[in-house]
Amino acid sequence: MSVVIVLEGAGPGSFTVAVSPLAELSACLHALTESAHHPELRDWGRAVTANASAELRAGLRRFSPLWSALRWRGFYPGLDGMRPAGPGSAPAPGAGQGPGPAPGSGPGAGQGSALEEQFRTVAHLPIGRFAELTAFACVNGYTRFDFSRLLRSADQRAALEHAAAALSAGRRELAAQLLRDPEACRADLLAFLDRCRSEFFAEVWAGAEPELTRSALAVRGRLTPGAGRAGGSGNSRPPSATRTTRTTHPNRTTEDLAEALASLSPDSSRLGAPPRVVFDKLHHSVITPARTPVVLVPTRYNAPHLVVKNEPGLPPVLHYPVDAPEVGVTLARSRMLALTDPHRVRLCRLIAREPMTTLDLAARLSMTQPQVSRHLRALRDLGLVGAERSGRFVHYRLDLAAVERIGQDVVRALQH
Repeated sequence: MSVVIVLEGAGPGSFTVAVSPLAELSACLHALTESAHHPELRDWGRAVTANASAELRAGLRRFSPLWSALRWRGFYPGLDGMRPAGPGSAPAPGAGQGPGPAPGSGPGAGQGSALEEQFRTVAHLPIGRFAELTAFACVNGYTRFDFSRLLRSADQRAALEHAAAALSAGRRELAAQLLRDPEACRADLLAFLDRCRSEFFAEVWAGAEPELTRSALAVRGRLTPGAGRAGGSGNSRPPSATRTTRTTHPNRTTEDLAEALASLSPDSSRLGAPPRVVFDKLHHSVITPARTPVVLVPTRYNAPHLVVKNEPGLPPVLHYPVDAPEVGVTLARSRMLALTDPHRVRLCRLIAREPMTTLDLAARLSMTQPQVSRHLRALRDLGLVGAERSGRFVHYRLDLAAVERIGQDVVRALQH
């Protein structure tokens, strides 16, 4: 299964990069309740929960389905069906705005005003739409369900109750609260989120916002051919790579878009005819930015997850980590498989102790030099073996740090 972003007909104006405090709050909540997914945040999570009020603890239990496997769409920009506009200009009627951090999200904008505006958007959402999006979170999916008439349809209410009950008690209870009184459910949720702000998130956002803004600007530079490359984003290309044709040639523009999107996850691939970027995910979705503009949202607390939201009738969202992991599912699996070969295991044991040449390895392993070279090439391609030249000799060594990380990389990769 995969998420496919078809780039045919798309341009830089098909994407917005928006820094969102509410999206980052959802990432924090996920890290608090799914600490096994984020061992690097475990100490932070323990400190937050140790000092949490009884009301915050209760809310973490009650609303946890909204930030577990399927993230609630209400956490993300574009909830009103419109994309966040970029800074400095207003979109023409019916036109998309080029990529850039959204208003209220740049340095100095203040967590309060931006987060309060997102709270107001949720509060003013038609109650039927709120119920529909919350129901999707309760059943951990939206491709097999129709909740567009949830508050008026007995069949849809029964489908929600049945599907939520089959998953967990927490989902069943939240679905029951939603059906019993959706307005009260929304008011309680907003009160809980506001309590999160006062108890721990204000401090979190003060530290995270500058980093997220830098990431948003860097991604905007990669999405826009030639933009920011001569001026010096840390992620921009060198000035020598910037040419006038890069801003006008459609193939070059598509290649830039594909490169920028593929950089968001190690489990991505770029394909042609039509040009597209494919993310290895546990659900299937096709996104066409030329028809439905896409919002990109950076996160620090959600790493290593790349969350893709593509609910009906709303702009698709990619919630991407500011530092994409280097190892994805494919590479982690290939590294494990490489070490199941007994010849390679013996080879690795030898070069773990000291660097050796192919001639030495062939003699020790009773193999030919070409056989040893093939095994070494495979291990080098996977980043498990390095080479050092000394005069006319090349010595190979096992990268012990890379091997040591295999277990951790597998755990992280399975969460992408």
